[in-house]
Amino acid sequence: MSSSIYSNKGLTLIEVLIALFLTSVGMLGLLSLQPSAWNLSGKSDRLGRAGGILHQELEANEVMLMNPNYPNPCLAINPLVTTKDVNASGQNTPQPGDVTFGVQTTVQDNVTHWTVRVRVTWPGNANGISETRTVIRQEPFRF
Repeated sequence: MSSSIYSNKGLTLIEVLIALFLTSVGMLGLLSLQPSAWNLSGKSDRLGRAGGILHQELEANEVMLMNPNYPNPCLAINPLVTTKDVNASGQNTPQPGDVTFGVQTTVQDNVTHWTVRVRVTWPGNANGISETRTVIRQEPFRF
């Protein structure tokens, strides 16, 4: 066998430095994505909470309008537009770090049915999200 001057066992200092450099470049790439991930997570949270508030408001108006015992809310003003602020925590007063959502509800009497439109906005999104439902009074919902 031929003897070699160099030993093929272990890692050289240059190989270790190259591995450290490549690892640090990869870690810096991951760290640069962190702020955008936090931002996207916050947007997703606000959109989810706004969707829940929107659903809750639509259901509450639908239940009231379907009940024949409930008076027509549009007798004095047609359409009836109401606005209110809802805190993300669900409390009446804002908590630390709370986001306040603006809720605008429009109820329009169309003689045979009502049209309920709810729009939810929050800071940083003036357009928000909205949905419209058509509601008809039903005798089985009398309570």
